[in-house]
Amino acid sequence: MILVKTEAGQRVLKDRSIALTPRQRTAFILCDGKRSVGDVLEAGMGVSREEIDQMMAQGLLELVGEGATAAAVAAPVAPAPIQASSAPAPAPVAAPPAPAPIPGEGRSDQQRYKDAYPIATQLTGSLGLRGFRLNLSVEGTSTYQQLLELFPKIQAAVGPEKAAPLEKALR
Repeated sequence: MILVKTEAGQRVLKDRSIALTPRQRTAFILCDGKRSVGDVLEAGMGVSREEIDQMMAQGLLELVGEGATAAAVAAPVAPAPIQASSAPAPAPVAAPPAPAPIPGEGRSDQQRYKDAYPIATQLTGSLGLRGFRLNLSVEGTSTYQQLLELFPKIQAAVGPEKAAPLEKALR
């Protein structure tokens, strides 16, 4: 299965309107219409098949070649992750509703990081040049604990009201 970026995917790559983790972004760039999904997964980026399926569900990636839609429907792995990942897909757009269906007490630190990272990058990215260094710090995080340590700085930069969805995602 070979994937290529859609027109929407090209736009997201340029304007970063959908926050991707650094690993997801690198894997997304590798989907150039020449590499197979297996090649991208084996590249050592640490990205999972579920994350690639999520990018497909968001309309950022599509299959290359004839019968692409038939291949997508017939793929045994694709339907389950797409259904599972369609709930978190709105997270970058509407952050507070995404964590609501997930019981807060039962979430792992990894899930909290996945929920909070897009919100944090969106908040710091909206600060422009003033928040450039803070945005770099957020993009440099790879764990929940690192993101949690940056929360007070983010809250101070954007204000408590705008930081409330991020705080909710981190808790």
